[in-house]
Amino acid sequence: MPQGIGLPFAEGCFEGWNIAVTGARRGIGAAVARAFLALGANVFAHAGVTELKSGDPLADGLGADERGRLKVFTANLEDESETAQLAAEISAATPRIDVLVHNAGTMHGRVMTSDMTPAHYHRVSDLNAASTVAMMHGLLPALARGVDNKPGASVIFTSSISARTGGSPGSSVYSAAKAFVSAYARSLARELAPEGIRVNAISPGTIMTDFHRRYSTEEKLAATAKAIPLGRLGTPEDCVGAYLFLARADLSGYVTGQTIEVNGGQFMG
Repeated sequence: MPQGIGLPFAEGCFEGWNIAVTGARRGIGAAVARAFLALGANVFAHAGVTELKSGDPLADGLGADERGRLKVFTANLEDESETAQLAAEISAATPRIDVLVHNAGTMHGRVMTSDMTPAHYHRVSDLNAASTVAMMHGLLPALARGVDNKPGASVIFTSSISARTGGSPGSSVYSAAKAFVSAYARSLARELAPEGIRVNAISPGTIMTDFHRRYSTEEKLAATAKAIPLGRLGTPEDCVGAYLFLARADLSGYVTGQTIEVNGGQFMG
């Protein structure tokens, strides 16, 4: 069982499943991809690099069997044509996708509105919002449909606590883009429900990944941790159970169009 998973997922419970995960090289994406691999799935991972290296959380410590079920793809998801190409390559590698986890995204720095440039706006919105639409468009034909009352695919987007709170100063475009992701999940949930496809989002709070190491000071993180009811910052592994829960229809088959907050009580809404 992957470290940090507190729910009783049975060994091999995703055996034979085909899972696509974007933004999987590190952080939440890597933790989610590794969990699916540990539970028997075939994982088609976008890692943003052509070759995984020692120290990349996605690859470190994987056994031979897990490595054999992992296929890694690269693309710059700020570029619509590369996003479309990634979707085409994943679709060519597997005729059926049981779970799509679109997790890729970042803030690209804290930029105040007075300093905002068109280039920064487009870079952030293209990666966090536009790539979500492009991946869905490209992978939709490969998503498993519900047939004879059997469930279809589960689509899980990664949103952010910033989508609800507005984030800290300098994160306005990122926060707005993540709010788009949450709203897009709700809209798609209605649209795709007749085909048995569920669409939900996970909204992480302050999770200690490279994101906050780059964009938050130690003082800010310490103050945030003190204010969180559970008394600590989150880890990527804290988020994994929510993705696994939404992946399996026997656990969450009546859950669609929802955004699940995973934040230690940092935001309650």
